[in-house]
Amino acid sequence: MKDNHVKNDDELRSEYEFDYSKAVRGKYCKQLLKKDSNVVILDPDVAQAFRDSASVNKALRSLLDLTRSTHQLTRQSSK
Repeated sequence: MKDNHVKNDDELRSEYEFDYSKAVRGKYCKQLLKKDSNVVILDPDVAQAFRDSASVNKALRSLLDLTRSTHQLTRQSSK
């Protein structure tokens, strides 16, 4: 039986050296917080409640739907 595994010479090394003394904390922070950016910073307590972006989006869409339906109900009852 022939081995179907082909060795790839372009594989990632198991470990890379990184000079942390040259790292800059918050290097792109100002760019991400610009008006046209879609980055939102969550407070730590809120961030703990959500696993990922998808769960945040799902919760916010639910809130938007609730707001719309409540707005429609209050509009109809005031007529």
